[in-house]
Amino acid sequence: MYKTILVPLDGSPRAEMILPHALSLALKYQARLVLIEVVEPLVAMVTPYDMVPYVDQNAVEQAVEEAKNYLASKEGEMRGEGIETKVLVENGPIVSAILEAAEREGADLIAMASHGRTGLARVFYGSVAAGILQKADRPLLLVRAQD
Repeated sequence: MYKTILVPLDGSPRAEMILPHALSLALKYQARLVLIEVVEPLVAMVTPYDMVPYVDQNAVEQAVEEAKNYLASKEGEMRGEGIETKVLVENGPIVSAILEAAEREGADLIAMASHGRTGLARVFYGSVAAGILQKADRPLLLVRAQD
């Protein structure tokens, strides 16, 4: 049923709550896991004289390196369970980067944890899960992460 499962992570224990579910599905269907973390460029400054935002390239490079190290550790854990695993670190807007990776990798399923924000928190912070849910053209497994 599932050959490739895309698992977006952000380095937090809440996001990792999807891993037991993804692992179980991967074992059952002998599927490959693709672990992805998306690094959004951090705008360091916008001056009143120039409307172009300044992105701190050193901070971006550091965040990419941290994401690679984090995903490499998770890849090792999944491979230790006998699961074929690939890692991706992408740059850009989170929702579109996840959807583009799902298309490129031929993911049959996107499996992720939702932080479960509601009301004003969801309005102010947005919801990656809601964005994926609205735009995904493939099955989505959402697990609500609890504190």
